[in-house]
Amino acid sequence: MTRRALDTSPVPVPALSDVLALSKPITWFPPMWAFGCGVLSSGVPVADRWLFLIAGLLLTGPLVCGTSQAVNDWFDRHVDAINEPDRPIPSGRIAGRWGLAIAIIGSGLALIVGLATGPWVFAATVLGLVFAWAYSAPPLRLKADGRIGPAVVGLCYEGLPWFTGAAVMAGALPDARVLVVLLLYSAGAFGIMTLNDFKAIAGDRVTGVRSLPAVLGPARAGRIACVAMAVPQIIVVALLWHWQFAIAATAVAVSLAVQLVLMRRLLTDPKRLAPWYNATGTTLFVLGMAAAAAGLGSAA
Repeated sequence: MTRRALDTSPVPVPALSDVLALSKPITWFPPMWAFGCGVLSSGVPVADRWLFLIAGLLLTGPLVCGTSQAVNDWFDRHVDAINEPDRPIPSGRIAGRWGLAIAIIGSGLALIVGLATGPWVFAATVLGLVFAWAYSAPPLRLKADGRIGPAVVGLCYEGLPWFTGAAVMAGALPDARVLVVLLLYSAGAFGIMTLNDFKAIAGDRVTGVRSLPAVLGPARAGRIACVAMAVPQIIVVALLWHWQFAIAATAVAVSLAVQLVLMRRLLTDPKRLAPWYNATGTTLFVLGMAAAAAGLGSAA
């Protein structure tokens, strides 16, 4: 009777290019845009806080967002081995437990930078990391819930980076009006994240992920996504008018009006047109964010 010898060969250290691929730099843009909105809304000159600005960009992009991607890929590695085997972990380019190690190291670095940047930024960093792990990791695995998952991602991609940008520049808790607007845009991002789920309806149904498109079907989920995006923007327009930011209110209103036209087409075939709307209507949504942020910053 023979026993196969155990493989004791060391697991190779992953290449930097594969670590970068794991962190998906293309996903860093939305939170970094929201961070820029936070900077605008603070009204503080960049030259006065440029070191903090750089730290905030690192946090919202490669550190927190990049880490969240590593966390997600580690806990989805078995599913990815079937659906997307070319990804760094299932392909073996990042072997052994290096995927988990990268997620832990990224979390630690984010906490160090957040702590050095100030108490409010540190608090936002902690919250972002908690959500990143809770979203993908069992037992919570919030991504499996079609209501909680998109809400968490909306907050992490829009609200927390906006808060970070404003807090980095102000060095303090942002103005109450800024907090209200960033929360409204976070709520609106729920619709964007719901539209993102249209690309995985079949896979979600097979794996038990209860995304809204998978549970309710494309038509109902599409209507919910549109309402979720439109209503917060209507409130933002009303508030900006009330606060006498007429130019910003007009810009957001025009952006929303065009979005409503695009939504009518989207709802004719949400599953097929979701990528089209994300390239058009979502672009207008985030441009409206910047207009609102600039208006708020003009009062500082």
